[in-house]
Amino acid sequence: MNALTEFAATVGWDWADQKHDLWLRPADGSKAQHFRLEQSPEALHEWVAKMRERFGGHPLAIGIETSRGPAISALLGYDFLVIFPLNPKAMKDYRGAFAVSGATNDLSAAQLHEEFVRLHRDKVQALKPDTELTRRLGGLVEGRRRLVDERTRLVNQLHSILKTYYSLAQALLGKAMNQPLAAEFLARWPDLESLQKAKPEVVRAFFFKHNSRRTKKIQEHLEAIRTAKALTTDTAIILPAREMVLALASLLRPLHKAIARLDRQIQEAFDQHPDAFIFRSFPGAGPALAPRLLVAFGTERERFADAGEVAQFYGLAPVVMQSGNTQTVHMRHRCPKFGRQTFHENAACARKVEPWAALYYEDHRGRNDDKHHEACRALAFKLIRIQFACWKTRTPYDPQRYLQALKKHGSPLHPKLENPN
Repeated sequence: MNALTEFAATVGWDWADQKHDLWLRPADGSKAQHFRLEQSPEALHEWVAKMRERFGGHPLAIGIETSRGPAISALLGYDFLVIFPLNPKAMKDYRGAFAVSGATNDLSAAQLHEEFVRLHRDKVQALKPDTELTRRLGGLVEGRRRLVDERTRLVNQLHSILKTYYSLAQALLGKAMNQPLAAEFLARWPDLESLQKAKPEVVRAFFFKHNSRRTKKIQEHLEAIRTAKALTTDTAIILPAREMVLALASLLRPLHKAIARLDRQIQEAFDQHPDAFIFRSFPGAGPALAPRLLVAFGTERERFADAGEVAQFYGLAPVVMQSGNTQTVHMRHRCPKFGRQTFHENAACARKVEPWAALYYEDHRGRNDDKHHEACRALAFKLIRIQFACWKTRTPYDPQRYLQALKKHGSPLHPKLENPN
């Protein structure tokens, strides 16, 4: 779409941390409207759905004083919204031309943005949305993350309740508490009494069915069940807790299925994506993180000028603000949190599979009082530079080539990699 595109309406968007003010003017000359949206994905998506229905999916032009941020990322996911980023300084001058006093408020800012994009959009360039496949993949991975967070919340509740009356279940299930095996186990044997009544061959068959087939481990489980003692015999504690465990297990079972279904859809979409081979090559980017990294970068190569912009956009690098002789440095907190989380998690995984990443992480952690998250952020910043170069040139990551680059540039990591002892 270009400046000559016919829009069904123009929208001025004045965004803030807690709320967004919008001024919408339909092209048919009907009355303009003011909207106020809460800062939440649900409120934004609900408004977009109403606009799609109201204008029949015809394009809407949106003027907003930024080209970066969570609101922009969300809006770019809709094919009928055309985003025109407005330069804050240009808008300040434009506002000053019509208000001698310089006075302003949220609503007038939204009106001014709408007026500018309606009358002068030939002077600004619209942001290009990602491809349909990339936007679909973005919706899938974000939806999966919400379901995983919900599963984690329910599993944490299970842990808390089981500690009060049924600690054996935690010992038997261990790290499998967030897997379908645990939900099925607790739905079948929600307390110690029911578990100890079960025949050993039935319990053995259960673990075999759920791909837990180590003979020695199963035998240890059976012995632990046989010799276990109840934490309490107080039915006032056991019965309510048992009901809560049954309820949580019943919620987790369909949740596991929904996550598995999304996993399949994500992999199908990712397999179709022309950039998948690049992101699969990145260290620590497995089936869950590779699609998320692809969505974070997108497919529009002109979106970011350099790796520093990527890191700043996702709140992983400081932003330097210069005004005259004054310079301030701050981190971007109004960044796409899901994207920042993606890079952070990728760094945590990369250090486990890539030797140079492990050395870099340990070195940074040693210099910063053993702070895991700071070391992960530092590693994420380094990984982004590699990932950006691969993404920009459509070249997969080659660990040997990177090691040669470390040697060529005299990196202190290279001697340690050649002589790990």
